[in-house]
Amino acid sequence: MTTVRAYAAQDARSPLAPFQFERRAPGADDVELDILYCGVCHSDIHQARDEWGGSIFPMVPGHEIIGRVTRVGTNVTRFKAGDSVGVGCMVDSCRVCTSCKDGLEQYCEKGGPTFTYNSRERQGQQPTFGGYSSALVVDQSFVLRVPDSLDPARAAPLLCAGITTWSPLHRWNVRAGQRVGIVGLGGLGHMGVKFARALGAHVVVLSHSENKRQDALRLGAHEFVVSSDAAQMKARENSFDFILDTVSAEHDLNAYLRLLRRDGQMVLVGVPEKPLELGAFTLIGTRRNLAGSMIGGIRETQEMLDFCAQHEVVSDVEVIPIQQVNDAYTRILRGDVKYRFVIDMKSLK
Repeated sequence: MTTVRAYAAQDARSPLAPFQFERRAPGADDVELDILYCGVCHSDIHQARDEWGGSIFPMVPGHEIIGRVTRVGTNVTRFKAGDSVGVGCMVDSCRVCTSCKDGLEQYCEKGGPTFTYNSRERQGQQPTFGGYSSALVVDQSFVLRVPDSLDPARAAPLLCAGITTWSPLHRWNVRAGQRVGIVGLGGLGHMGVKFARALGAHVVVLSHSENKRQDALRLGAHEFVVSSDAAQMKARENSFDFILDTVSAEHDLNAYLRLLRRDGQMVLVGVPEKPLELGAFTLIGTRRNLAGSMIGGIRETQEMLDFCAQHEVVSDVEVIPIQQVNDAYTRILRGDVKYRFVIDMKSLK
């Protein structure tokens, strides 16, 4: 066992504070790593405050992890001490169901995947503790190789925000010649813009706020539409091949669906607190499609990291010491970040 420094929430009402716990010793199939950077995801806040229910306390959040391998088990052949690696939202799955065999561990059909934090290890009741900590031990099958050309701090959010947006763009084969809409320009949306542009699509950001126009264009969008302007929205009906909806607040799905061409595809990756209304005729009238997507599997996440290295795609981040994480939570809730916070884990020492 190894004593690990961390920041944890003791309950849903307390701020994150210094905490120590024991990591298991690496087994034959495990990789041990020192954590260098960990991104801050809005889902960290939801879970640390038990807003989705069922949270396990004390909780060490964090699932956008970049680290350096310190040692490996005897069965590990793909990694060695000194390698730059990443760990995302999952650290295990059943590995035998249809989804797992298809490389889609995020849809594990036997109890779901084991998440990096706020979950329980499959071989016992030990809770998983995440990346707001100094070290991690994880099975080699859930470790990702991080290309050396990627800035490690800016690569950290790729392990959640990146793969959440890459997976649907990849699954629905977004490509050059297509017209793609990105709804919302936050932590997810800004990655959607970068990926869609790198894939060769004509990218349009749809945001309720005019004040995001310059950032949208800087990030690679070809056009910017103020979604609260009925005339702008009306002018673009039946014009998009694909729309990625990243918004987690209540909004009108039908207004965006009407922008799709016949057989166009809209995919939800945001998680609004309340169910959204859907008009059947908005879909039926032009055979439009609506789907949902979450993170990708390990194979797809590795493909994304390799694509990012090839096309120089990384997140826009603000790097902070761990001591500022509670302030970062407050700023996230008021939308005051462009576009992801990343914790420099050296600050734990």
